[in-house]
Amino acid sequence: MQLKSVTYPACPGGPAHKWARPGAGCCPGRMQNSSSKPCSCPSLKLREVASMYFTLVAAFLVILVVALQGSAPRGSDFPYKVPLDPQGLLELSWNVSYPEQAVHFQLLIRELQFGLLFGMSDRGEFENADLAVLWSDGHNSYFGDAWSDAKGQLHMDSQQDYQLLGARRAPEGLYLLFRRAFSTCDPKDYLIEDGTVHLIYGILEKPVHSLQAINVSALHGGLQRVQLLKPNISIPELPRDMKTMEITAPDVVIPSQETTYWCYMAELPEGFPKHHIIMYEPVVTAGNEALVHHMEVFQCAAEFDSFPHYSGPCDSKMKPDRLNYCRHVLAAWAMGAQAFYYPEEAGLAFGGPGSSRYLRLEIHYHNPLVFKGRRDSSGIRLYYTATLRPYDAGIMELGLVYTPVMAIPPGEDSFILTGYCTDKCTQLALPAAGIRIFASQLHTHLAGRKVVTVLSRDGREQRVVNADGHYSPHFQEIRMLKEVVAVFPGDELITTCTYNTEDRSRATVGGFGILEEMCVNYVHYYPQTQLELCKSAVDPGYLHRYFNLVNRFNDEEICMCPQVSVPQQFYSIPWNTFNRDVLKSLYGFAPISVHCNKSSAVRFPFSDPKSDDFWKELSAVNYPAKSQGNTCEQQRGWCRPQVPLHP
Repeated sequence: MQLKSVTYPACPGGPAHKWARPGAGCCPGRMQNSSSKPCSCPSLKLREVASMYFTLVAAFLVILVVALQGSAPRGSDFPYKVPLDPQGLLELSWNVSYPEQAVHFQLLIRELQFGLLFGMSDRGEFENADLAVLWSDGHNSYFGDAWSDAKGQLHMDSQQDYQLLGARRAPEGLYLLFRRAFSTCDPKDYLIEDGTVHLIYGILEKPVHSLQAINVSALHGGLQRVQLLKPNISIPELPRDMKTMEITAPDVVIPSQETTYWCYMAELPEGFPKHHIIMYEPVVTAGNEALVHHMEVFQCAAEFDSFPHYSGPCDSKMKPDRLNYCRHVLAAWAMGAQAFYYPEEAGLAFGGPGSSRYLRLEIHYHNPLVFKGRRDSSGIRLYYTATLRPYDAGIMELGLVYTPVMAIPPGEDSFILTGYCTDKCTQLALPAAGIRIFASQLHTHLAGRKVVTVLSRDGREQRVVNADGHYSPHFQEIRMLKEVVAVFPGDELITTCTYNTEDRSRATVGGFGILEEMCVNYVHYYPQTQLELCKSAVDPGYLHRYFNLVNRFNDEEICMCPQVSVPQQFYSIPWNTFNRDVLKSLYGFAPISVHCNKSSAVRFPFSDPKSDDFWKELSAVNYPAKSQGNTCEQQRGWCRPQVPLHP
């Protein structure tokens, strides 16, 4: 492999040298936060000069790819791996260097044509994307850092932050190695953060004579979601008496449709005693790595003596209704995730008295190329031990109650809802020594865009428990935290979700349906307590006052009465600026109904005083009434709707 490098101009105060990235001397690639010193970046004028310089010298590195017979780089150097495309022709591996604050990528191209685009964007779009481009004009091949504008037009980046480290041919294809800092001084670059990253790729099937000649809209491409910044956690020592159990769906013929959720019922042996799950990992049928998107194992409710056997689509009318009572998560895996390890002092209990023998495996198949007749026997392998660890691990639900009183107006690009696990609940339910959160699984339905849970103590935010600023409902996994979070009695856990409903014409209410919404963080912790659910929703009485206020200040006549369901009342609201703003204020300041529930669904007893201050302040504002009177209010007074509040 012969590489021709270009000597780049140095950053102010730094020497010029080969392979130096413009800006490297002044922006060493560290994450920028409130405690770190801001990067000193080149001024706009210097950047313009640099851009002109790069254009003149053709800053892209020329790769003369020689077909050498070589061995592939060691897999141990790149512990994380994911197929980018459904056919498995592009395979990405990577490692994370926290000391360098950089990600090292290894991209295997099994069938190279005339190049490809690889990069990152906010939601997986090819517009406003940060890209590394490999392309050929039919004679020479080029590599460089580029970006796309809002119209998808490619531009060479004046600051080359995708640093090429090498390229090599092997029998299985071309290996391309490059590096990218988490954070750069370049406003055109994507900031690599904790949480989900939307990777995009595009394959060039014809030679192109310039970067600008690449038509992004005509590319054969796609996206893949991963967690790039994996936590650097030491693997605990596993016990000698460890056993394994594979929960797999045998010989499934993957349906020839893009999306399928497959349910399979498994059963533990009769009289299976209590064990601790200490680790689990995926079992994916060879050749189906690009089709098995994510998998979960649920334990069924213990109050049922038996569950019917079933293997079929989860949305089939033939699926027994009782399978809906299998909702306690034992394991969850998503494409790109590694094995999950419990802390050495805790394990997840299963088996024994009070525990159901029945398990439900759910597999999400993503088959965009609609392959036919593909057989699969994937699942999850549990590692467990009869030697119980000091603590049982528990799973607690934080966020919002599944109820229609929490709703999102249509046409919103960024609507925020917040659920509270209050200090009163933790004061009653947690042991004096507190609990330790070591993992988290964030969850919304299709409108969710961001999720964050923070720990608050004495009214002050202490730290972020888990956050995903690029959350996707299509990529949900249990993620180990970089550091264990200690939660003590009197602490508050606040979960905030951001939604986008720009593609919807009516309100989206909370609930279990896929077109309804949730805001949940399943936190994994130890030692297990009786507290299983700590969530909130706006007080339903105050929501009814909102409906009456909408009636009063709008031309439309909407009867807000008990016989009209809460969703129907939301659907009938005319979503003008006033109604939207008042609803936001309601959710931000009105009293809440707190659910502080034991595993038996019984609430911990405590009082949560209500206040009328919010509505006193709201009624003091002089809004001009648009309608004269309200028939429903005049005839029936304050008719409170019957609001189902499901935990």
